[in-house]
Amino acid sequence: MRVDPGTGAAVPSLSGEEIVSRVHGLRREARLVLEDYARLPGPHVTPHWMWRLKARVASVLEDPSVDGLVVTHGTDTLEETAFLLDLTLDSPKPVVFCGAMRTLSEPSWDGPANLMTAVRTAVHPASRDRGVLVAVGEEVLAAAEAYKWHTQSLAAFRSPLGPLAVLDRGQIVYRRPPFHPPCLRAKRLVAEVDLHIMATGVDDALIRASVARGARGLVVEATGCGNVPPSALPGLRSALASRLPIILASRCAEGRVSPAYGYEGGGRMLREMGVILGGDLPGPKARIKLMVALGLTPDPLEIRRIFEGDGTYSPRS
Repeated sequence: MRVDPGTGAAVPSLSGEEIVSRVHGLRREARLVLEDYARLPGPHVTPHWMWRLKARVASVLEDPSVDGLVVTHGTDTLEETAFLLDLTLDSPKPVVFCGAMRTLSEPSWDGPANLMTAVRTAVHPASRDRGVLVAVGEEVLAAAEAYKWHTQSLAAFRSPLGPLAVLDRGQIVYRRPPFHPPCLRAKRLVAEVDLHIMATGVDDALIRASVARGARGLVVEATGCGNVPPSALPGLRSALASRLPIILASRCAEGRVSPAYGYEGGGRMLREMGVILGGDLPGPKARIKLMVALGLTPDPLEIRRIFEGDGTYSPRS
């Protein structure tokens, strides 16, 4: 991005060639083929756009001359797009997302350094079989773990488990062995999934509105380890009676949801009602995963297997 002199605000304006030309020595790291797939700010990205990007990335990875792929992306929604691709791509080749917290118009523009890290990660032999990666701030994170925790810091992304790798004197150094669960082989994406955040005194009005407008699934970002106000329960019961899958996440930055509390609206009651535990996924990622899961099956019991089991899906005979 660069600052528009007319408005004084940042807008996307750089082509791939313009970005690469500003990264000294980048073409010595790999033989690059550039594609200007889109020029969108992060908030303009939609789930269906992400799905189309996934299809394009999968097509590029099928080329035997391609060893890996780097995607530059707006940081606001980078974690959601990267996670969708991580769930659905079936390739051992590395796909690395990167972004920038500063613009070309600022002296502290971090785009070149992040892109250099991403390219070095994509060509590193130890990057295979790790799923989709995120390279920002001299760290390499797993897309399944990465989240944007700060609005403006150059080190805006974190993982609760720490980075997979770090940039050490210009070299990518991995700290964990390769691991990635099997992909979810959805043929389509079901984008009609709404996310609801719980807070003190929240009632069920928006939950009922989601059902009325045709939502195919809901994600509830609950308090603590998975608890909601009693006033939200009638709407949740109604949605469950309509066989809508409901995923329980937490609004906390770290930790898993669990059926630990037995009071009205507590996690135990919710699970006994039929709400599905979303593990340690934050609300936005649980929403992406539910969109993918609904592309495999509408059955809440099968979706429970995807979220509460090992994350894989095999249709029952």
